[in-house]
Amino acid sequence: MRTFGIIGFPLSHSFSQKYFTEKFAAEGITDAVFNAYPMEHIAQLTQLLESEQTLEGFCITIPHKRNVLPWLSHVSPAAEQMNACNCVRVKGGRLFGYNTDCTGFQRSFTPQLQSHHTQALILGTGGAAAAIEYTLKQLGMPYKYVSRTPHENYLTYDMLTADIMAAYLVIINCTPLGTYPDVETAPPIPYELVTPQHYLYDVVYNPPLTRFLQHGTEKGAVVKNGYDMLTIQAEENWKIWNDVVSGE
Repeated sequence: MRTFGIIGFPLSHSFSQKYFTEKFAAEGITDAVFNAYPMEHIAQLTQLLESEQTLEGFCITIPHKRNVLPWLSHVSPAAEQMNACNCVRVKGGRLFGYNTDCTGFQRSFTPQLQSHHTQALILGTGGAAAAIEYTLKQLGMPYKYVSRTPHENYLTYDMLTADIMAAYLVIINCTPLGTYPDVETAPPIPYELVTPQHYLYDVVYNPPLTRFLQHGTEKGAVVKNGYDMLTIQAEENWKIWNDVVSGE
């Protein structure tokens, strides 16, 4: 039996485990299983690798997309540039790291882009944000980070003036705010300044309409959640785990 899985913490509502379990059933894949491995500390990875001798690959979610890097024997150029990894291939006792978040984001994000969507705000500075930054660079779209913590290279939420909001018409939430069960939370941007010209993208997929996206909908903005991003990157992971592609 081939074993795959996801590491992160918490994993009480894992998209990946449900997705792959249903995929295996639908496609008649009977020689594979997908498990969730809640892992509060990355040091627990050693125990996982020792106990799961048939593990061939795993994906990574919060909070380990960055701190898994020292454990990898090889890091793809894209993952190295992002300093974040969300997909690992286990082969010959070695760990090969990739980032498929960028592929998932680009393919799900670009179809709704309009000509006036020329600059973006990235809310949050974690591992998910790294893939978004990488993709925006590939698209040639200028961006600014927004963080709760003051930093010389970031905006803070209280710096989002009317001029900033009018200039940056793409707003991408890379924070976990609004994720089930904390569905009442949302990034503290000035939603009264959101217009029909804006495009609000949320990497969160559960619930489908987060409070962040709900505010955007109420203002007539274009909105998109992270479900398609996750399904695309999941299929890219599967290709990597089966050596169909070398990964990004």
